Amino acid sequence: MRKQIAPTWTLLALAISAFAIGSTEFISVGLMPLLVKSFGITVSQAGWTVSIYALGITIGAPLLTLLTGRFDRKTLMLGIMTLFVASNLLAALAAFAHGLFMSVASVIAADVVAPAKRASAIAVMFTGLTVATVTGVPLGTFIGQIASWHMSFLFISAIGVIGLIANSLLIPRNLPRPGKTDPRGLLRILLNPQLFVALLITALGYGGTFTVYTFLSPLLEEKMGWSATTVVIILVVYGLMVAVGNTLGGRWANLQPLQALRKMFIGLALTLVALLATSSMHYLGLINVLVMGFFAFMNVPGLQLYIVKLAETYTPNDITLASSLNISAFNIGIALGSLIGGQVTAKLDLGITPLFGAVMVGVSIILVGWLLRQAASVADCTK
Repeated sequence: MRKQIAPTWTLLALAISAFAIGSTEFISVGLMPLLVKSFGITVSQAGWTVSIYALGITIGAPLLTLLTGRFDRKTLMLGIMTLFVASNLLAALAAFAHGLFMSVASVIAADVVAPAKRASAIAVMFTGLTVATVTGVPLGTFIGQIASWHMSFLFISAIGVIGLIANSLLIPRNLPRPGKTDPRGLLRILLNPQLFVALLITALGYGGTFTVYTFLSPLLEEKMGWSATTVVIILVVYGLMVAVGNTLGGRWANLQPLQALRKMFIGLALTLVALLATSSMHYLGLINVLVMGFFAFMNVPGLQLYIVKLAETYTPNDITLASSLNISAFNIGIALGSLIGGQVTAKLDLGITPLFGAVMVGVSIILVGWLLRQAASVADCTK
């Protein structure tokens, strides 16, 4: 008789893998000054390294989810991490592995715990991403500074191997399979007003931070006057703030994710407005950057849980696909935020990027209000 694997260990394996994958997506933030120097490009052009990767995830998540619905979940996760390690060595195809991983890992995390703990479980899985901002991105940046940016990707590949081994040992076999995924599910999801608005909220509310975060190293060095060495330390502290925010966000979103999300977005919007006013200030600017880190990933568990709950209600046969589309929405937000931030940096000023992020988050707050009104109307009709 096979020994049952505790959910905590499964979530740990997923978090380790998410750490490696998150480091790949965000490593360009720390390496941006090196990329600018290495390729002789502008800061706004270097920002495309984040946008293009995010677009790869946007395409890969739903497409590969459609193609892998019948695969055993554990076998699929091992294949994903193998692809990730190999593609990181090529530094080309990692985005496709990233999108599928986040989609499948979110569902696995929710499946191995009690229903009341799903947001917290998703938060634990996404802790790998937040820890990547704590240690992966700064360490990768440090490696790039003392060696070359190429060595940073070798470091991430090594972490990916550890994640592959952890998945092999700690993910249970015979997890529920979604089965063959109906491509028409894409239309069912996108044509449902609540689901479509929820995807918009993910893209705008999460992506607003990336008008600033993508260009965080240049902002800290050029506008606030911090040295390149100090920026590595700041990135570590920023990542710690992200980790705290993600953990609290998962706890607060367990029971009433939509109400919790509105408060989180309001806090993030206010922080971005404050950062706009302090973007050229040495210490006040730094404080606002760290507060932004606290709010930046706080919404992730709630956004992922809420889309799953909506899918369970409106499109119960398309839950995994809805999860993958939300991963795409996260990365549409990253690409959009990075693109807007790059254009603002090139044509206006790096210090103005928080304003555009605040506008994106502000729109998401309005959309959350609409969903809350819709939920209240449904509750009234059922009384």
